[in-house]
Amino acid sequence: MRPKAFISFVGFVLLLAATWCPLLRPFGLMNWDLYDLNKPYGMVVLLISVVGIAGIVLKQYQVARIAAWLSLALVVLVYIAAIMKVNTTFSFIPFKGLAGSLAKLIKFKWGWYLLFLGPVLSVFTTPKPVADRVVI
Repeated sequence: MRPKAFISFVGFVLLLAATWCPLLRPFGLMNWDLYDLNKPYGMVVLLISVVGIAGIVLKQYQVARIAAWLSLALVVLVYIAAIMKVNTTFSFIPFKGLAGSLAKLIKFKWGWYLLFLGPVLSVFTTPKPVADRVVI
C-alpha cells in the first residue's frame, strides 16, 4: 500500500471511530455521540467510511476520493446542524437571557476534532486514480 493510500486509510478509520466519540455534553449529565444526535445520519457516515476503506483496500481510488469528499460534506453539515440545534433548543422560553444561559450549558466535546480530522486526511491524501494508458 502506498504511503498516501495508507494515510487516507487512517483517515477513514478515524472517521469510523469518531462516530462513537463524545460530541455533545448537555448539562454535564451524559455524552452524546453521532448516533445519539441522529441515528440514521450516523449510519450514513459509518457506511461512507466503510465504502472509503473498501475503496482504498481494493485500490479503487476514484471511489475512495468520492467517499472522502462526501464524508467531509456530511461532517460539515452535521456540525452546522449541531450548532443550530444547540442555539435553538431553548427558543421556546420567552426570556432570552435564560434561554441563552441554558444553551451555554451544552458543551461541544473533543470528538469533533476526530470527526473533522478523518475526512480532511482522506480528502488530501487519497491517491489520484491512474488512467489506463495504451502504449503503441
